[in-house]
Amino acid sequence: MTNSLNETPMTANGLPLVGFGTYLIADESAAAAVATAIGAGYRHIDTAAGYHNEAGVGQGIRDGLAATGLDRADLFVTTKLWPGNPAWGDTPKGYDETIAAFEASRAALGLDHVDLYLIHAPSGGAERLNEWRALVDLKAQGKARAIGVSNYTEAHLEEIRAAGLPMPEYNQIELHPWSQKPELLAFMAENDIAPIAYSSLVPLSTWRAEPGQASGKTAEMKADGTDTHSPFKAMAMKYGVSEAQVLLRWGVQKGFAVLPESLNPQRVQQNIDLFGFALDDDDMALIETMDRGDGVAWATGDPRFMG
Repeated sequence: MTNSLNETPMTANGLPLVGFGTYLIADESAAAAVATAIGAGYRHIDTAAGYHNEAGVGQGIRDGLAATGLDRADLFVTTKLWPGNPAWGDTPKGYDETIAAFEASRAALGLDHVDLYLIHAPSGGAERLNEWRALVDLKAQGKARAIGVSNYTEAHLEEIRAAGLPMPEYNQIELHPWSQKPELLAFMAENDIAPIAYSSLVPLSTWRAEPGQASGKTAEMKADGTDTHSPFKAMAMKYGVSEAQVLLRWGVQKGFAVLPESLNPQRVQQNIDLFGFALDDDDMALIETMDRGDGVAWATGDPRFMG
């Protein structure tokens, strides 16, 4: 299963179905990782101010484009506003601070525009709508081609509608077989808000297994990930792929853009090679029964409930 460098399938609104996530990649490692990903065929690169690696990601974009002969227009680049969180003693950003934060991200990346700018979490409290107003203006100025949110609930999205503001184009949320969020996804579909999935690989025993990589994953979840008879191991054997490919294929088959991250070049390539097989109806139906509720990627709890 190989993927032509220019033929990564897209979502209905033109977002590459498989992007390269950069959370937990240190700034000094980001350039090589992103350049490798671009060489492997990734056309969506996802970062955030909160990842503290935008400079390295920007260098990786330049290196990757130079090595492949691609143009900037061939890439879709996402970054995110950290909105602040009063619960952490972190003052929420207002309109002007949001504009300044965007300009800092753009400068760090070395880009004249980003393709998608997201509010990273709904923790801005009373400033949430001012943050969104700033994003609407950044799009109107052409500095962000598309705008959206991350970790927003139906209530947060309704808040935007009630204010008479344009609705987000995207909501990036934790999505995998153990956190499927069907009600939120249905609401988003009704309002033309496209999902982008992060932490697709939560069920794997290797996910966040390194020291210091905290999460809210329970002991039961960790044990299930190591079970030699787990359904994902059985599916991997059935289709002749890795467990990670099974989990990512589930996402793209559901129509989600996914954001796998790895520093291992072989896994980087495997994680984009998702289009030479498909999970059959029985396996998709089985996965539908595995939902365990809220996300576990944040050690502080599901960030949908931060504000």
